[in-house]
Amino acid sequence: MFAQMGEQTFVKTGRPEFDQLIPKIRSFLEKNALDIVIDGKKIRGYRTPDTKSFWIRDYSDMLRGLMYFESDIKSLIEHFAETQAQNGRIFDYVTVFPEKLPCERENWTKYVRVPVEADVEYRFVKACFLAWQACGDDRWLMKLLPSLDKALQYILSHPWRWDKKLKLVKRAYTIDSWDFAYTGGSHDWLQFQITDDTYWGIMHGDNSGYYEAFRLLALVYAYFNNRSRAEFWEKQAEELKVQMNKTCWNGRFYTHFVKITPVEIPGVDEAEQLSLSNPMAINRGIASHKQAISIIQEYLERKKNSQAFAEWFSIDPPFPDGVFGDEKLIGGAYVNGGIMPLVGGELAKAAFDHGYEAYGVDILNHYYKMIAETGKTYLWYFPDGTPSSAESSTSPEASPSDAWGSSAMLYAMLEGLVGIEDRLSLFQNVQLSPRWVAAEVDEAEVQVAYKCSGEKIAYSFQHVGDQICLDVLSSQSEILFHVLLPRDFKAESVKVEGKDAEFQNRLVEKSPYVNFSAEVFGDVSVKIQLNKTRRNP
Repeated sequence: MFAQMGEQTFVKTGRPEFDQLIPKIRSFLEKNALDIVIDGKKIRGYRTPDTKSFWIRDYSDMLRGLMYFESDIKSLIEHFAETQAQNGRIFDYVTVFPEKLPCERENWTKYVRVPVEADVEYRFVKACFLAWQACGDDRWLMKLLPSLDKALQYILSHPWRWDKKLKLVKRAYTIDSWDFAYTGGSHDWLQFQITDDTYWGIMHGDNSGYYEAFRLLALVYAYFNNRSRAEFWEKQAEELKVQMNKTCWNGRFYTHFVKITPVEIPGVDEAEQLSLSNPMAINRGIASHKQAISIIQEYLERKKNSQAFAEWFSIDPPFPDGVFGDEKLIGGAYVNGGIMPLVGGELAKAAFDHGYEAYGVDILNHYYKMIAETGKTYLWYFPDGTPSSAESSTSPEASPSDAWGSSAMLYAMLEGLVGIEDRLSLFQNVQLSPRWVAAEVDEAEVQVAYKCSGEKIAYSFQHVGDQICLDVLSSQSEILFHVLLPRDFKAESVKVEGKDAEFQNRLVEKSPYVNFSAEVFGDVSVKIQLNKTRRNP
């Protein structure tokens, strides 16, 4: 099987909803590539779905797909680092394209930091980590370390970003992590500025993002043997986790916005508003398994009771029409209740990890059907399935090849269903969690490759009767196997290259898994012998 696999990322199952999902998403990503020149240096980036700009926010999430297909994933990150302010602040975006046609025609180089945004610095850290993961360039990452540290120190110290009393990241009252604030009618359009009248509060998505960023920076410092700095950032992460869960968890999910400045928005049931960063909190690791299950069940309940074509809400229920200053922001539009593949991908990944594997498969299948029928994918849709348009949004464009949401779906596919999670760089340390039995797939061939480095990992999967066989190929990997078994079965034995291996049977909710470890140098065969368990009456 492994003789002529090249450097492509692919899945082969004989089922188009799985085999074609990767090439379709790749085609969307490719349509968003742009090359620009700033100060005589070529920079390659990927545009945001609603304008020809390079936002670090979008790019950091897109990298979860781009890292497999793009050879230059470092130049844009380098540019954000080079333009970092002395206090650590990172720009939101850069563009060389006119944004507000026809009134703006200048093709100057423009940099923007939206003052109300509090999430930019963790996006920068995550983008750097993902680029290093795919390229394995230690020298490059070490050079950027001071920028990463300074960015996170900015968040912990700037009065616009850090609440000393709650010890959490704060922001103006926006819809989740979006970039315009509620003003109670005191501003004549969308408000992007911090003023004396800003309504302050805690948005959980900022804090889950910084929890992950603190932990990633701790991991990087530990990798470079800087133990004291690694311990510092690990401590910051744990303290943030405790404070966020104490402040933002409402017993079912994370409260959208915990107010510091008192404010009432008529017609808003804030206790019921489920916002898009909830599944992200699961994937960033700040939610416990119990909390993850509660959030997933909340989405399933809303799916059952909603008329929307998918439960991938930006926020639900939405805010009243126009209260954020633009008449286009009606309920069900854009980030005010629009349906976002970005959310669906995050939700699918969370479902795969927490015992709701069939739900994860269902989300991927739903998305595949959408894009197979139309050949298009949008950042958001109205609840009735109507796609976004420039006329219905506050943004200049509505690209039919959204790379942000599609890359989230690819993330769920490759790390959730295929189950290849790189825990360091260049697949040196991997969790391998094939979950094909949840999709009723008995045979699969898989390869995941980083184009910028050429490093890859591959496996074949076969389930026949009471055996699961895996054939794994890697140049050098420490692999933690976490293999989903058929319902009502457990592993009776595990053999790696014909030798008995230690293993543990585990349940994730009602889903049986077998866990074991192996070092893989080259081609290694694994055979899992199954035994039917006695079902509870």
